[in-house]
Amino acid sequence: MIETPKKAGYRMPAEYEPHHGTLMIWPTRPGSWPFQGKAAKKAFSQIIKTIAEGERVYLLVEQDYLSEAQSYLGDKVVYLDIPTNDAWARDTGPTILVNDKREKLAVDWSFNAWGGAVDGLYQDYEDDDQVASRFAEILEMPVYDAKPFVLEGGAIHSDGQGTILVTESCLLSPGRNPHLTKEEIENTLLESLGAEKVIWLPYGIYQDETNEHVDNVAAFVGPAEIVLAWTDDQNDPQYAMSAADLSLLEKETDAKGRPFTVHKLPIPAIRQVVTKEDLPGYTYEE
Repeated sequence: MIETPKKAGYRMPAEYEPHHGTLMIWPTRPGSWPFQGKAAKKAFSQIIKTIAEGERVYLLVEQDYLSEAQSYLGDKVVYLDIPTNDAWARDTGPTILVNDKREKLAVDWSFNAWGGAVDGLYQDYEDDDQVASRFAEILEMPVYDAKPFVLEGGAIHSDGQGTILVTESCLLSPGRNPHLTKEEIENTLLESLGAEKVIWLPYGIYQDETNEHVDNVAAFVGPAEIVLAWTDDQNDPQYAMSAADLSLLEKETDAKGRPFTVHKLPIPAIRQVVTKEDLPGYTYEE
């Protein structure tokens, strides 16, 4: 058992580095995907087929839905019978680190559906909490057990060179690790991800029900290079949030001391979540 991934020489790579494959989950939860998830399954299939043209896709699908998934995808993916509660593989799957030999190490965080009893989105998340370890076991990857620290993959972003990007709104939310200080949370990230510096953006995306994950507001696209979700509409609630993030990034440097180049990515002006016609298609949960 290693002391920490950092001490063992592992790091969280950047998303733009070469990787082994992509993990996805077949969408079936009635409370998340209306009308038996038909639209979601079509969209997921388009994404999966596109990814599969260039690399391996691992699809988690329980036996009851296997034939359905195969009718959409055929033999284009590797099907794995791992139980899940919902379809957010980025959040429930392992954070996979590498060392200088490109050996992999899977970090297994606690998952509580984005807030547990405080403001979690569902309370039956036991299977989702086991996705990371079960997936790593099937792929025969060693696992670093970071539990009981609560974190989702969408809450962290890495440049692969020692810098981690997060949002305060998410990582300091009361439904995750309220017993830890900001300094303790940062130290856990540095040791668990093999990093040197954490940059704390104030905000994510307005009304994001994950408490504003970093992954849909800012992302590394190269060393010292970031894309930031942006709007020029000062009446949009997102304007002040993105402006605060930009202000911080303009004053910050990465772990190697380099200032950031920030590219503004325009976001949609209309924020329609569901239509009236969608409502009968959902199963409503407490």
